[in-house]
Amino acid sequence: MKILKFGGTSVASSQNILLTENIIKKESVKNKVVVIVSALHGVTDGLIKAAEYASVKNESYLPILKELEEKHLQLVKELLPVPEQSSWLSFTKKHFNDIEEIYNGIFVLGELTDRIKDKIASYGEHLSSSIISARLQYEGLDCVWMNSAALIKTDGRFTNAKVNIALTEKNIQEFLKNHKNQVIIGPGFIARDENGNATTLGRGGSDYTASLIAAAIHAEELQIWTDVSGMMTADPRLVSHAKPILEISYHEAMELSHFGAKVLYPPSIQPVMSKNIDLTIKNTFDPEAPGTLVSHHVKVEDKQQLAAGISNMSNIVLLTLEGSGMVGIPGISAKLFQCLNHEKINVILITQGSSEHSITIAINEKERITAENAINLSFADDINLKRIAPVKIENKLSIVALVGENMKNRSGVSARMFGCLGNNGINIRAIAQGSSERNISIVISENDSKKAVNVLHEEFFESEIKQVHLYLCGTGNVGSKLVQQIYDQNPYLRENLLINLRIAGLSNSRRMIFADKGISQEEYDNWAAYGQEASINAFAEEIISRNLRNSVFVDITASSEIPEIYEKLLKRSVNIVACNKIAASSGFEQYKTLKNTARNHSCNFYFETNVGAGLPVIGTINDLIKSGDKIISIEAVLSGTLNFVFNHYDGNKTFSEVVAQAQREGYTEPDPRLDLSGTDVARKILILAREAGYPLQFEEIENISFLPEACMQGSVENFYTKLSEHESHFKSLFTAAQKEGKILKYTAEFKNGKAKVGLQHIAPGNDLFHLYGKDNIVIFKTLRYSEQPLVVKGAGAGAEVTASGVFADIIRSV
Repeated sequence: MKILKFGGTSVASSQNILLTENIIKKESVKNKVVVIVSALHGVTDGLIKAAEYASVKNESYLPILKELEEKHLQLVKELLPVPEQSSWLSFTKKHFNDIEEIYNGIFVLGELTDRIKDKIASYGEHLSSSIISARLQYEGLDCVWMNSAALIKTDGRFTNAKVNIALTEKNIQEFLKNHKNQVIIGPGFIARDENGNATTLGRGGSDYTASLIAAAIHAEELQIWTDVSGMMTADPRLVSHAKPILEISYHEAMELSHFGAKVLYPPSIQPVMSKNIDLTIKNTFDPEAPGTLVSHHVKVEDKQQLAAGISNMSNIVLLTLEGSGMVGIPGISAKLFQCLNHEKINVILITQGSSEHSITIAINEKERITAENAINLSFADDINLKRIAPVKIENKLSIVALVGENMKNRSGVSARMFGCLGNNGINIRAIAQGSSERNISIVISENDSKKAVNVLHEEFFESEIKQVHLYLCGTGNVGSKLVQQIYDQNPYLRENLLINLRIAGLSNSRRMIFADKGISQEEYDNWAAYGQEASINAFAEEIISRNLRNSVFVDITASSEIPEIYEKLLKRSVNIVACNKIAASSGFEQYKTLKNTARNHSCNFYFETNVGAGLPVIGTINDLIKSGDKIISIEAVLSGTLNFVFNHYDGNKTFSEVVAQAQREGYTEPDPRLDLSGTDVARKILILAREAGYPLQFEEIENISFLPEACMQGSVENFYTKLSEHESHFKSLFTAAQKEGKILKYTAEFKNGKAKVGLQHIAPGNDLFHLYGKDNIVIFKTLRYSEQPLVVKGAGAGAEVTASGVFADIIRSV
């Protein structure tokens, strides 16, 4: 025999009941079945709400009752033919007349007891099961209605009655022995005490009814039919890639259900669990879906995944009792839990350090005030004597639990769990793990709950693809090239590196836009038309408030304002990739602060493209330092712009024309004076010196400028006019080098802790001589590379190579 239980959504309407009917017909072909049904969806809540109105003499209860009555009358008309309707319409009206009399009494007395609540609540299941039974009989099924409320005997604790298991099993066995029908249908949730009063079985009561019947007769299987296709690896409302769980052990199911997986309620399945009866969770609206099998026979060792699922519970409060008066004193814990038990407060999680200095418990938010008062009252003497502090409250928290039988005796599970959470800036307030090792529970901020569940799901269930959320600031030459590279390269990254890059935010100086699931290439083409007004502080706050996992902020601007938000983002464990040189070349203390903040918050601050565009210059220094080498000196040509200019300036074209050409081809900053003044090169050698371990300040760099002071004044347009006016000056520089058989190169040098930049005459034998176009070169002399220096050489300017350098930093950061 099989037991089938259908929840409120499965019997919410006549259409849904017809789906339920088809399932019952199919199952009853080969097996005798007992069907347990809930009240129609929303009916129990409506009955209780109307009763609460009546208890405060609010006549709003009347239209609610009328609506519920019409709902059931309409159901009769839709499920039964006209000749059959009369008796069942009368049946329904009689029950609602009885209900209205009860409500009128509540209204007159202005009182609503738990006993009356149970009496009222019992009508929902009674009506639904009776009407569905009539439908099945009309369809020709060998069906009989069972008053399961009369069979299930409880104590008198109304709204959450305790079942007399022995007597209940005896009643069920006798009823089924005397009724050989192929289909037996009855109400769930409701029962009676020894005096015949209606009682209810509390949360999950209909599941409990079905479970009790299955256990009493040692049923072949208990099927719970609901509106989801079984249990999922995480809440699909939080995790878009949540997967159905095909098989799960009872222990795993209980753990997941306890911490928020609402498909099952642990106490309700205890009877079938104790009798080793398989339980299957199925979807009424997709009956062919496999659902989830919950069984003692599941071989967890055959599973490849460590975890079975992730569950979460919101509206949590932590209460901490601490003080030196607790250390080594027996009975403190007992006293704490006794006072909570007296107030009927459920403790969800407990943690205590071996120092015995504190005990922390987690409870539901709605019980916070009661618990706080009870604890402080119970420990009043110790609090007055300063042996124990008043209970400490932390609210707006969530519990997230990682559950799985395969976690037992597996080293590294906790490290993976805490590592991925830490890398995403999620702070853990409390931790609990039992010796069974099948559940690791953490308490975190409620604001981090969705992010934490997604991070854990990605780590333990989506190892094939890691979702990375990018926030790009700057959509000019380099920015637009980067975006195109991301779209072009994403298929390769997904297939080969198991990474999916989502552009979750875009901003330029005018507009900004956000999309948690990523901005598509089609949306990118028109994004500025429907984006919102840009503000860098608003952009940062939006990144923080969205709190997405694996977030990377990418600064592809030359703005001095944008680096001001770096520290704020790093403190929220948002990785930063900066093409912008301002931050790394700012004051040394600020530079160190950003580096330390990134390290302390388990995130990355990369700025490889600050020097040499896409060339691996900073990475090379870092590798040398990490391996124990020491930088002795650096000699370099660090400006692709200046190298391009002096490689193309031969006296045939004016200096002004060559600079204009460089700007047209994308080799200069928007204001070319930043390149030609040597400021940009000075920043680059400063950054290299700092990365090499030297605490250099920008002001300490000697900058030998070749530009006349007049060229530095006014607008960019005026700048080109001034260049033309001083053509003789630039011609003389070229001629002087030419006479010596040398060429002009703008170089940077770091040696003996000092740096300088300036225009130099380079002889043919010099390593810097054969440097063409926009190429850069960096020559490192180190303790290990003392005789033959280490040379990094290649294109050092251009939107395409700079974008590729930023791209490489993005991949490195995650």
